[in-house]
Amino acid sequence: MPMDQRLFDAARRLLEERFTGAEGIAAAVYTADGDLLTSVSFEPEWGGGGLCAETGAILEAVKRNKRVAASVCVSRLSGSDPIVVLTPCGICQERLFHWGGEVEVAVPDPVDPTRWRAKRLSEVQPYHWVNVFREHFNTTT
Repeated sequence: MPMDQRLFDAARRLLEERFTGAEGIAAAVYTADGDLLTSVSFEPEWGGGGLCAETGAILEAVKRNKRVAASVCVSRLSGSDPIVVLTPCGICQERLFHWGGEVEVAVPDPVDPTRWRAKRLSEVQPYHWVNVFREHFNTTT
């Protein structure tokens, strides 16, 4: 399923419900067959074991043996700040590349970060390391 407003709205709703009036990060993904999965970031009070917001939805897709087709992550710094779109961090890009460079991700509009644009992972990171193997060794990894 391609990136769309419904996916963005699902992440925004989860952020507003889970982090009412507070700072937070939430994500939503589509699987290739149309399931919509959501999750939030995990930031433990002690230690460095935090997890990105996309992680839970990615793991749910893996658990269900489904391909992730699109992903969006949203955040706000406080309950009064606007909700903005976050490009997947490098770790989440690595996780999403499991399903290939065609996975669509939301990136913030350059003029208005509260709005999203859809980009393929291969556009977000055109020099991803796996390309060396695809281009030079004719593999399908």
